[in-house]
Amino acid sequence: MSSDDRPYEHARRRRHRLPQRLSLAGLAGALLFFSWTLTPSLLPRVWYLQGVQSGIGAATGYAIAVTVWWLLRKCRVPRPSPRVHRRLAYGLGAVALGVVPTMMVAGANWQIDARRLIGMPVDEPANYVGTFAVALGTAGALLGIVRLVRDATHVTARFLGRWIPVRPARVTAVLLVTALLLGLVEGPVTIVTARATNHVFALQDAGDEPGVTRPTVRLLSGGPGSVVGWNSLGREGRAFVADAPTRAEISRATGAPARRPIRVYVGRATAPDTEERARLAVRELERTGAFDRRVLAVATTTGTGWVDSGLSDPLEYLYGGDTAEVAMQYSFLPSWLSFIADKTRSRAAGRALFDAVYRAWAERPPEHRPKLVVFGESLGAFGGEAAFPDLADLTARTDGAVWVGPPNQTRLWRGFVRRRDPGSPEWRPQYDDGARVRFMGAPADLRRGGGTWRRPRVVYLQHASDPIVWWSPNLLLHRPPWLHGARGPDVPRAMRWYPFVTFWQVTADMVFSTKVPPGHGHRYGADTVDAWASVAAPRGWTPARLARLRTIFEHRAQRGSSS
Repeated sequence: MSSDDRPYEHARRRRHRLPQRLSLAGLAGALLFFSWTLTPSLLPRVWYLQGVQSGIGAATGYAIAVTVWWLLRKCRVPRPSPRVHRRLAYGLGAVALGVVPTMMVAGANWQIDARRLIGMPVDEPANYVGTFAVALGTAGALLGIVRLVRDATHVTARFLGRWIPVRPARVTAVLLVTALLLGLVEGPVTIVTARATNHVFALQDAGDEPGVTRPTVRLLSGGPGSVVGWNSLGREGRAFVADAPTRAEISRATGAPARRPIRVYVGRATAPDTEERARLAVRELERTGAFDRRVLAVATTTGTGWVDSGLSDPLEYLYGGDTAEVAMQYSFLPSWLSFIADKTRSRAAGRALFDAVYRAWAERPPEHRPKLVVFGESLGAFGGEAAFPDLADLTARTDGAVWVGPPNQTRLWRGFVRRRDPGSPEWRPQYDDGARVRFMGAPADLRRGGGTWRRPRVVYLQHASDPIVWWSPNLLLHRPPWLHGARGPDVPRAMRWYPFVTFWQVTADMVFSTKVPPGHGHRYGADTVDAWASVAAPRGWTPARLARLRTIFEHRAQRGSSS
């Protein structure tokens, strides 16, 4: 047998040993990363999610340590003798027996502290056995997948080695297996997954929330005389229209006469393309008399077409219902999936809808134009900003904007944060002394600007504990500025940045970002009232009226938390 054939013969014998021996260096890395995953992050975690995250972290640590050891071996670092290796294994086992239970108990205590910090009840059981079992299963599954890929590469290289030398065979095998995997992911797997996912969420889009009925007034899309069909609005569109407050509800809450608000919505099924849906939205605005109201608000939705009533309703109450709001659906998918799969749709929809509305608005005489404002939450903020190349354009073409919980890649937001005034932290930045743009984690933050706050105004609502705002691929290898120096008021003091681990922690936090009390995570509650009052308060607005309206929406937010 030639020397070129021996590596493959050795690999063949090694693969027949079951189970395959685990790398000692890899196990050490897995233990280190597993311990890091138990440290606190932005929000509390339930035990099974902690298990998944810890399993991913352990598998990551294993892979990194194995890679480092392989590089050291390539640099001719000697392999330890069997006797030394055995002693190191016993030592690592002893360390693990002490570290694992200690860190799991510490992790449970950190989770209790995190719950208390944001006002959550400490009722989540510390399921140590369950967490460890889920972590072990997750790490094992990931390791198994990697080994299957590795074995496929070895088999391919051995097959190619019959005709070409060993080194070219290895390189060619890696390239072939990688190309095959990428082809599957980008090809059949992606197509099948996308079709199945779209089908599932399209079926959900056809249903309705409890209590949603077709409107009987002309001021709402899908009602009498509407140019868009009720069934074409989609699940979230029908909910947005049907949940519009009545004149009596607004009057009862504010103690003053009110009008019935106008709400216009165009669903994804209404028209085949974004531009046509935007044109239909303008036709609906004209039909309902929206351009004769005091305020016209353009909203960019999240992935499913959702518009948060906690963001849309306060503006209507602020103006006694003398408002019109318009929104348009561009996807069936949830925001996180839409952001990953095709975030360009959100930006295209934001631009198309605002540009269409603005053209119709600008054609009216200046003295007969309503106040024009824009808003969006989460992916809606990301897409809504796309209508404006810069701050000058935003303030030139609107009378104000409220953006809530913008994702970290939101373009204008990212620029303001990067160019923030010296000394202001990323989680509570100050830009240009608060002249046009202000950031709000709590109402008091709106008063932090040292200079005059000129109109039109832009407000960003962002919590220091909102993972939607702070998630970024940069977390893999770089400590973020929001973890430098002082933490945000609801971020655990014990939180630290760890390579790779913090990325997965914040990723897991996004799953439960709305399952926390208002004022934390991605729950902004009644703070939207203060944001709208600062951006677009009507004449004669008083602190007493603000306090009354805020109380109403605080009660609504609390009911939402307990439902």
